[in-house]
Amino acid sequence: MQRPMFLWWVDDLLEASKSISTLPSMVELDIQKETVRKPGSHTRNMLRVKRGIDMVKVLFEQILVTEGNSLRDAASVAYAQVFAPHHGWAIRKAVAAGMYALPSKSQLLKKLNEDEESAKAQMQNFVRSSAPVIRYVEDLFTSRNLGIDW
Repeated sequence: MQRPMFLWWVDDLLEASKSISTLPSMVELDIQKETVRKPGSHTRNMLRVKRGIDMVKVLFEQILVTEGNSLRDAASVAYAQVFAPHHGWAIRKAVAAGMYALPSKSQLLKKLNEDEESAKAQMQNFVRSSAPVIRYVEDLFTSRNLGIDW
């Protein structure tokens, strides 16, 4: 099975952390090298990891407020909010089609060896914990006039 891109971006940031001590320093280095938006730059990878975290956060928020056993509505809202603005028509259509292959909530919980209550607690913890991380990265980008819509 091919390794998801998300893991490559995380590995890149982990490797960068061995020689760059802070996220602001990492961004500054990419700004100085004029590589911020170039594929493979640490800053670009950090933005993509932030979006992945944001996607999971919104997905969990939606699952927590959605009744029923389907994950499709929660996943659709999360995708539309986080990733769709950055994807072209073809990718958005492929994702929409893929939503029909999602497991039910009960199937997912069973695979994760979780029950409804334990999963709810874990999701609430992730939502609560991830919000300041997302905000920090967004503030880091906006304080340097990099924007986050690219």
